[in-house]
Amino acid sequence: MLTDDEKAIFNDNLTCEETMKYAMDNAKDIIALGFDVKKTFIYSDLKYLGGHFLMNAWEFSKLVTFNQVRGAFGFNESTNIGRSFFPSVQCVAAFATSYPEIWAEEPLQDRHPSIARIPCLIPMGIDQDPYFRLVRDNAHRMRNPSPKPALIHSKFLTALQGAGGKMSSSNPNSAIFMTDSAKQIKTKINRHAFSGGQVSLEEHRRIGGNPDVDVSYIYLTYFEESDEKLAEVYKKYREGSLLTGELKKMAIDLLQEYVQQFQTRRAAVTDQVLEEFMRPRKLEWRGNPRHPPPNVTEAGRFAN
Repeated sequence: MLTDDEKAIFNDNLTCEETMKYAMDNAKDIIALGFDVKKTFIYSDLKYLGGHFLMNAWEFSKLVTFNQVRGAFGFNESTNIGRSFFPSVQCVAAFATSYPEIWAEEPLQDRHPSIARIPCLIPMGIDQDPYFRLVRDNAHRMRNPSPKPALIHSKFLTALQGAGGKMSSSNPNSAIFMTDSAKQIKTKINRHAFSGGQVSLEEHRRIGGNPDVDVSYIYLTYFEESDEKLAEVYKKYREGSLLTGELKKMAIDLLQEYVQQFQTRRAAVTDQVLEEFMRPRKLEWRGNPRHPPPNVTEAGRFAN
């Protein structure tokens, strides 16, 4: 769901045409993360909203009062009516009946109870929580009731300045951007990443560093896949045998590799690829890889 409608409604300086263009660029970024086109449908609200989706939005809007959205989102008497209606659009994105095309080659003409019963899992930023609390409170009240969606709250990546710092596009030294070069990444980490190390080498060796506030270590917790290596880095930095410069180099190497791989994939996302991801169509639900639990043998018995 690309909420280009929300961006235009909540920012008086942006037009729908501008936000739609930004949404298309965002969609290419999302595709470059490695999503499977056979299992993924990406849509722009401004392009897709209609049919069953819009029916759900209008029906949901009848279940929620202005007092409820005012309390949840801080609206007041001067809030435009577009902002007041948008929560209904955002909320019904959690209903399977909003997407008739993805379930069958020949979509049903009416919203069907069997489709409505399909559960939804929503990974999201914590700032989106008020919307989906409304969904959980009202999903059972729809004409075709849906189960309460399950929510996964994601974390915001720490700004380079550390706790309390804010990533901002107006401050290029506040974050690592996916368009940064390897040289820019190295410079930003070395010059601007907040360190949990001590003021001198001798003191660091004696007292040790604080990885809990060190931005380079915090970034490792996102990009280092080995828990064992991460635990070892934490221990060595805490005891002072690992220096700040060495820790920063680890973060630089990981970030340079991740960003470079992303940029390569992003360059391969053409307008034709984007169009296919955004084409309403039946998705494939089978063929996902299944891995047995580590303590279960191929025969299905618990290993000794």
